[in-house]
Amino acid sequence: MKRVILSPREDLRIKEGHPWVFDNEVASIIEHDKPAVLNPGEIVDVESSRKEYLGRGFANPHSKILVRLYSPSKEGMDKGFFKRRIREALDRRLPLYDLQRESARIVFGEADFLPGLIIDRFVGWPVSDIEQAVRERPLGFEQVKEKLGRAQSWFSIQFLAFGVECRKQEIIDALMEVCGGREGEDLPRGIIERSDAKVRELEGLIPESGIISGSFPPEGIVIFENGYPFLVHLEEGQKTGHYLDQKENRLRAASLAGNLRVLDVCSNTGGFSIHAGRAGAASVIAVDVSHSALDMVKKNAALNDLSNIIQTREADLFEILKVFEKKKQEFDMIILDPPAFAKSRSVLAGALRGYKEINLRAMRLLSRNGILVTCSCSHAVDESKFKTMAAQAALDAGRRLIQMDFRYQAEDHPILIGYPESLYLKCGIYRVV
Repeated sequence: MKRVILSPREDLRIKEGHPWVFDNEVASIIEHDKPAVLNPGEIVDVESSRKEYLGRGFANPHSKILVRLYSPSKEGMDKGFFKRRIREALDRRLPLYDLQRESARIVFGEADFLPGLIIDRFVGWPVSDIEQAVRERPLGFEQVKEKLGRAQSWFSIQFLAFGVECRKQEIIDALMEVCGGREGEDLPRGIIERSDAKVRELEGLIPESGIISGSFPPEGIVIFENGYPFLVHLEEGQKTGHYLDQKENRLRAASLAGNLRVLDVCSNTGGFSIHAGRAGAASVIAVDVSHSALDMVKKNAALNDLSNIIQTREADLFEILKVFEKKKQEFDMIILDPPAFAKSRSVLAGALRGYKEINLRAMRLLSRNGILVTCSCSHAVDESKFKTMAAQAALDAGRRLIQMDFRYQAEDHPILIGYPESLYLKCGIYRVV
């Protein structure tokens, strides 16, 4: 087994729980007391400069993250290991979610001690089956279950690191055995790979996507989030097909949306819009730059009998806010859920300027005592920076903020202390006066 020896004082972050060893933190790589070269994906042991054992991980010399630690002990990484870790991750979610009816992220990479691996489990029925069996709108979970029987499941997986990419088959086999062997569980109807994130390029990997096993309905599936139906297409949607991390924040924002005029900017497929509409919003305008995303908003509105409440606008978020301001249009609630402006600390300053601009313009569009729901999924923009940005935007807009709530990602995206990258989603809910 090769040993990666850290430079002096580079072990503190690892001891505090961070699972990454960067290439510039390494003093030497040794095998049998001789200098060695690492191969992509191989398992190595990591030691401090004083030869203290720090843990075991898999290496990638093509990446700045030279080693991703997966265990504090000298355990191997075979199918049995993956079965154990997936089972543990599932068990942590069982007290939080009814996995027989709720879609959830069941593996969140390093935060579930499976570096570079993301697994989302989607629960629902093929759209075509529902269309044939259920004519009423809006759809209800129990109503569909009565007509079609128990909900089915599909998995969407991302392999984002070389160490899991080269162990793909063991992971899939482990997943099938764990999920097919649980009481009350059926085998998934299909496993879809969505390893098309740009982060793979940093690992020296090319994007890959497609059906790994089983099948996926070409017209998509309908899942239920907080009891509301959503059309999901795991082969075509962003990331793993549907953003599960905002499901609890959508419900909280919706609790405040009754009778309000709502603007949902960067709506994607309509998560916040649908929740606001179902909660009794007077009107909702969903804005996104993607035509296909807005097409899904319209379909989701129809599933929820909200076609007369939700309108769509295809536009860039910066431009549409300027247009509304020029027209002196006013809203009672504005939701800002943009894509990550800062995917690394090197672009942090520019990202904060972008966040400030959209928040400032949103505040100018809000009625007195209106509600701003503002989000950032950039892990480099921490909570303190995000709140400071919001306060500065309010100052420039001539408004004051009363914090009603401040939230993070859903609990199936756990936040691992010592690994700050696992806390990436911030959601501030403010009364703007």
